Amino acid sequence: MKTINNYTVKNKNILLRVDLNVPVHEGKVADTSRIKAIKSTLIKLINKKNKVFLLSHFGRPSGKPNKKYSLEFLQDLICDEVGIKKIYFLKSIKTEEIKSIQDKMSFGEVCLLENIRFYKEEEANDLDFSKELSKSFDLYVNDAFSASHRYHASIVNITKFLPSLAGDSLLTEIKNLNIFFNNPEKPNTAIIGGSKISTKIELLNNLIEYFDNIIIGGAMANTFLLSKGYNIGNSLVEKKFLDLAKNIINKAKDHQCNFILPIDVVCSNSINDQSNIKKSLIQDVLSDQAIFDIGDKSIQIIKDTIIKSKMVLWNGPLGAIEYKPFDYATKEIANCINQNTNNLNLTSLAGGGDTISAIWMAKAEKGFTYMSNAGGAFLEWLEGNESPGIISLRKNKIN
Repeated sequence: MKTINNYTVKNKNILLRVDLNVPVHEGKVADTSRIKAIKSTLIKLINKKNKVFLLSHFGRPSGKPNKKYSLEFLQDLICDEVGIKKIYFLKSIKTEEIKSIQDKMSFGEVCLLENIRFYKEEEANDLDFSKELSKSFDLYVNDAFSASHRYHASIVNITKFLPSLAGDSLLTEIKNLNIFFNNPEKPNTAIIGGSKISTKIELLNNLIEYFDNIIIGGAMANTFLLSKGYNIGNSLVEKKFLDLAKNIINKAKDHQCNFILPIDVVCSNSINDQSNIKKSLIQDVLSDQAIFDIGDKSIQIIKDTIIKSKMVLWNGPLGAIEYKPFDYATKEIANCINQNTNNLNLTSLAGGGDTISAIWMAKAEKGFTYMSNAGGAFLEWLEGNESPGIISLRKNKIN
C-alpha cells in the first residue's frame, strides 16, 4: 500500500478524503479530534506545494443538499486546529467549478469541498460518479479510516481512477489496532460493554481467539447472565440471543480465554429512580428491579485483571453512563487504565463514541496509549474484517 511518505507528492492537485463528521451540540463542535487528526497529512501536502481539496461527509442528508449539513461552518475551525491562515470553500464538486477554483489557488493552498453526501451517488458507490470526480485531480489520499468501512464512491471506486495513497491518520489507526493482533504482549485483556450483544457477536468471536481475558459489562452482560440462569429482573436483555451467549461462553472455555461477567450489580426500579438504588450480588437481584451498573466487587476484579495485564482494549461503557450514579464503574475503570498505563507500561486502546465520551468525563484521556474515533470502522477491524477502503488502496495499480 502506497502512502504519502513513500510516494512523490509535489505540485499536484490532490483530493484528500477526510472525516469531518464531527459531533455538534447547540451549534458548536463538541469534539475537534477528527479535525486534529487530519493535521499531519494536510501539513505535509501543503509543505510539498500541492493544491489540496478536502472531501468529507457530514450527517445524513439523504443524497440531496441540505443547509443543516453544509460543511461551510468548519472553515475557520479547520484553520485554527491545523494552523493555516486561509481555506477556500466550494459549494459544488462539479468538474468545471473545481477547475475554476484550482486556477485561482496557489500551490500550497487548501479548499474545503461541500458535503459529499449531498449526492446520492456517493453512498451508492457509483462508478461514473467516481470517474467524474477524479477528473479534476492528479492524486487521491485516504486519511479517513473512520469512513473506510463504507462502500462509498469517495472511498472505494475513486481508487480505480487515480493514484491512491494512505494518509498519516489512517496509518496510525491501523498501526494501533494491529498491535493487539500481531504478536501482542501477554497477558492481554479486552473490556467489552454496551447495551446489545447483537452488535458485538462477531467482535467477541474474534477477540476470544486473541485475548487471555474478556470482561463483559453494560446491559449486554444481562443476556450472558440470563443464559447462565441468573434472575436479572426487569433489566434490558436480548432473549433471542441466549443460545448464542452460551456458545460464546463455551468458545471462550475452548480457547482458554477467561470470560469475566459481573458478580454484583447496581439496580433500581427505573433509571430515573434515585431513591430506590440497591447493590446486589447477581443471585439476589429482585424481580421488580433492573440492572444499570456493575458493583464494587466486579469493579475490583476488573482492576485486578488490568493490573496483571500488559495490554488492554476497551470498547463500550460498563453501565448507563448518561445517568448518575450509574456512570461510577465506567469512570473507575477509565481511571484505573489511565493510572496503570502511566505507571506500569500498560498499552491501552479505547474506541467507540460512548467509551471515548466516558473517558473524557473521567478526565482520564491523557493516560491512554491511543483513543480511536473510528466508530464502526474500529469495530469492523476488531471483528477481523479489513475495510473496503483499505482493500481498495492495496489494490490500486495506477502510477
